[in-house]
Amino acid sequence: MTDPIADMLTRVRNALVSKHDTVDVPYSKIKAAIANILVEEGYITSVEEVKVAGQVQSTLKITLKYGPKGEKVISGIKRISKPGLRVYANLDNMPNVLGGMGIAILSTAKGIMTNKQAKAANIGGEVLAYVW
Repeated sequence: MTDPIADMLTRVRNALVSKHDTVDVPYSKIKAAIANILVEEGYITSVEEVKVAGQVQSTLKITLKYGPKGEKVISGIKRISKPGLRVYANLDNMPNVLGGMGIAILSTAKGIMTNKQAKAANIGGEVLAYVW
């Protein structure tokens, strides 16, 4: 697999379309950080690391969130910076997703954070994904 973050986002997108309650993703620190941001921003319900007996790598169990009528909370999720084309943003050209209705997830020198947190911390970084 050349792009594990894109794989995670695709699994979440596909699970939302299929109306699944949870989705399992192979564990990594960066995926856990992205999932924790989605929990903080209210896009998913919870995330937990699950160690599977007999396997070396643990998995992330992501519990998806739906509205009162069963509508998806995440209406769109898109990978921006790819292995073949990296996309960076500094403080001057920080992305604004849907006029502030969505978030951009950035990888900065101080860790994974949203575009609003990066702007408040006065730093830029690599734009990983947009969520709205």
